[in-house]
Amino acid sequence: MSFVRRPERALVAALLIVFLPMVPAEAQRRTVITFPDSIYKGLGGAFVMYDRNADLLTEYHPAECRKRLTPASTFKILNSLIGLETGVIPDEHYVIRWDSTVYKDFPAWNRDHDLASAIANSVVWYYQELARRVGRRRMTALISHTGYGNSDASGPIDRFWLGSTLLISPEEEVGFPFSHRSVEIVKRILVLEDNGAHVLRGKTGFSDDRSGLTVGWFVGYVEKGGNVFFFACNMTTPDAARDTGRIVRERKEAALKILAALGAL
Repeated sequence: MSFVRRPERALVAALLIVFLPMVPAEAQRRTVITFPDSIYKGLGGAFVMYDRNADLLTEYHPAECRKRLTPASTFKILNSLIGLETGVIPDEHYVIRWDSTVYKDFPAWNRDHDLASAIANSVVWYYQELARRVGRRRMTALISHTGYGNSDASGPIDRFWLGSTLLISPEEEVGFPFSHRSVEIVKRILVLEDNGAHVLRGKTGFSDDRSGLTVGWFVGYVEKGGNVFFFACNMTTPDAARDTGRIVRERKEAALKILAALGAL
């Protein structure tokens, strides 16, 4: 399936078939929680969860839930879908060869990867190459038409989502749309836990933001008991030297604690 062979209009329409139901701009019910103060312990950030069945949006730090920051590696979700939809990669088994650049801090990156292993290990170089192969024109058009955050992919083609021009808020993280076959592939590679009682899908992210903050993300959704809970959690700091290790360790743990307290896990 080539982007050149398919009219851009048709590809955009395909992308707009809903994968994650859009969170309403004004959910019927909203609530604010304060208990995560004991989890964040001085870090900035936000948490938002949308309960589909209850049409309830739960937020920690509502103003921060609307603040746009770099998506970092959470953009790998949309990058995967765009790669699949444009036909640049056919499925989750598509291998991109490692160019022998050694990543001392990330030894799992130092080998060939397919889409499934690249998202599991958050392999930046794989997604940078994928973005280069998609190209500026297609990437810009599709991000714009999916309404992802500020939709600004004008930064470098292989890092516009890493402390550059593309920005997204926690509220927007829980509400952007995807498409059919590609969605099923990405849903498979995002599964983190399936214990019979619930299925947890998610993706972490970490980067400096152009605002001067450093941000860590954990976003995804939980399927449980016939319901779906969409969530986005971020932790921020102006002092990366002091807080980077803590954010990397605790961003996912914090989200899981809140989700459990809210009955989503």
